Amino acid sequence: MHLASGVDPQLADLSNKLIYSAMAVYTIAMFAHMFEWTFGSKGAVAVRSKEQSGNLAETVAAAEPKAAKQVTVTVAGAKGGTTTLTRTVLAGEGATVVTGGRGDDEVDGPGAAGTSEKADLAGRIAVSLTVLALLLHGGGIVARGLSVSRWPWGNMYEFSCAFAFAMTAAYLVLLAARKNVRWLGLPVTVAVLLTLGIATQVLYTDSEQLVPALHSYWLAIHVSTAIICGGAFYAAFIATLLYLGKDSFDRRMAAGLTTGPLGTSASIWRRLPAASTFDKLSYRINALVFPLWTFTIIAGAIWAEAAWGKYWEWDPKETWSFITWVAYACYLHARATAGWKGRKAAYLALAAFACWLFNYYGVNIFVTGKHSYAGI
Repeated sequence: MHLASGVDPQLADLSNKLIYSAMAVYTIAMFAHMFEWTFGSKGAVAVRSKEQSGNLAETVAAAEPKAAKQVTVTVAGAKGGTTTLTRTVLAGEGATVVTGGRGDDEVDGPGAAGTSEKADLAGRIAVSLTVLALLLHGGGIVARGLSVSRWPWGNMYEFSCAFAFAMTAAYLVLLAARKNVRWLGLPVTVAVLLTLGIATQVLYTDSEQLVPALHSYWLAIHVSTAIICGGAFYAAFIATLLYLGKDSFDRRMAAGLTTGPLGTSASIWRRLPAASTFDKLSYRINALVFPLWTFTIIAGAIWAEAAWGKYWEWDPKETWSFITWVAYACYLHARATAGWKGRKAAYLALAAFACWLFNYYGVNIFVTGKHSYAGI
């Protein structure tokens, strides 16, 4: 490994080891999340009998097999109190399956009240391992920065490591703010491993100093906010995909079909919260982070004026950042004024995230512009 002058080789090597260690812990956490998804309780959707379901104040009588009807149940929340819900049910022998999931976010999905002890333990272990991996991951990023005495996101490898860190941090912040988003753990750890895998195997570059134009305090401001936005946009992207999957599952169940979207097990989709929960979460995250993305573009323009003498030159990176901004603005505008909700809004959100993703990978790797001097 060749290291440029002004680089501490020991810290650079420590950074690599910490990143690989984080990947190993993320992998174990992913398997723990998979165990919970596979063997978790169906209590969030299955109403069995009064003896078997102590958290129901009212039990729904079993109907004929495959019959569907609207029922009202009163559910005790995890923090006390009750919630009255109306759901479409498909009844079988001795059991009634509520297809819509519960509206009380405290009791839906992985981590719900009534989850089997083994599955709940696996989920808690997965979260603990994710926290440990995040600490190792952060240590690797800090060591990379210290090895060259600068902010550690001067190229695509470093940005990818920071982006993956932001994904995990966004998930853990949501988990701390909302008790039941543990279902995000599996897709987040999978995405983090993919991102770090691409970073270490395809985008890796040795620790080195940056070109003079990048030696600016705007590197910390502009790129840091871009990283935070990327992590939040990804969390919203996951919620959007799960909304589409859950909504498709509910439609298939209403039509009397017994498998989930793409032939997946219906029991997996039944464990997840109601489709509206995913839809609202995606919208709230995108709405919250959009002003920060606006600031990111403005900060980039100010930095461009300081480095190149012009605020805006329609460089490919600038152009696609603006296209991404327009796409998310259209999504938020449609939700706020046109009353778009559900699948139409979800498709707009997916298109906006696709613009962000192309702006990151596509523009940086395949398009040459003024941002190219940072390398990949």
